[in-house]
Amino acid sequence: MGTYDVIMTCRNSEKDIRAAILSLINQSVKPEYVIVIDDGSTDNTPAILKEINSRNKNIYIITNPNSGYDIGRVVFNWNKAIKLAKELNLPRTDYHMISSDDAQYELLYAEKIIKYMDSDPLVAIASGEYNNDTSSKPRGSGRFVRNSFFVSVLGYYPERIGYESAILFIALKNRLKYVVIHEARYIHARPLGSNHHFHDWGQSMRSLGYHPLFAFSRFVKYLLLGKPIGRLGALRMFYYYLSYKPKAEGYDSMYDSELRKFVKLTQLKRMKGYIGLGHSA
Repeated sequence: MGTYDVIMTCRNSEKDIRAAILSLINQSVKPEYVIVIDDGSTDNTPAILKEINSRNKNIYIITNPNSGYDIGRVVFNWNKAIKLAKELNLPRTDYHMISSDDAQYELLYAEKIIKYMDSDPLVAIASGEYNNDTSSKPRGSGRFVRNSFFVSVLGYYPERIGYESAILFIALKNRLKYVVIHEARYIHARPLGSNHHFHDWGQSMRSLGYHPLFAFSRFVKYLLLGKPIGRLGALRMFYYYLSYKPKAEGYDSMYDSELRKFVKLTQLKRMKGYIGLGHSA
């Protein structure tokens, strides 16, 4: 069975971090190692991490200075973890898993994901399902990424808004696919989006070149259903999609024109498929 490592970010997570890490290291198929990036916690999180680390030598801790909360720093921290693994010459794994400081996974979560991905080499990215929701795209937490794809095509995560969606489209562009394995379940101890207002969802849709009709249909769906981000979250998402003004470079800049064109064409095919004029991507 394939091997995997885990990257987890946290900040001020004293209530949840212990359970989150234990749910990983107690998996039926255990990770080769776990890298936790503490993004400047000011509560008891550092002490908890130190205690867990003293009992588990395959857990590595990166500690950042306190620069305040910033959701945009998550991807930079992921890349820090990848760089640390290279510097320490940690074992190369078949997959890496992205987790968060409040995610708790069922005992067989990793086993179910890896078995599926092992059986189909065209699956580049996969995740289980959060709570009782259903999704067509892999979640952020609980996401497994095939390292042969990641290393050869990317190497590091794009340090740009929309990075989670970007690698899904990059996988499709490379004739690979992503899946959600609904039988693999996990929970979030905190409500989804409790630390932000989903402005980054709308901004990333703009940065990736989402087709306007596709963005509007997503807004309507979330508004009517009231989930997964709530009706207020849906309104914020669509407002920031319309009002976002990307910068010329850096985290808040647009993706290259080739990827944005691919995103629009992919979404156009899906919309045609919905109304019986073609086949969904």
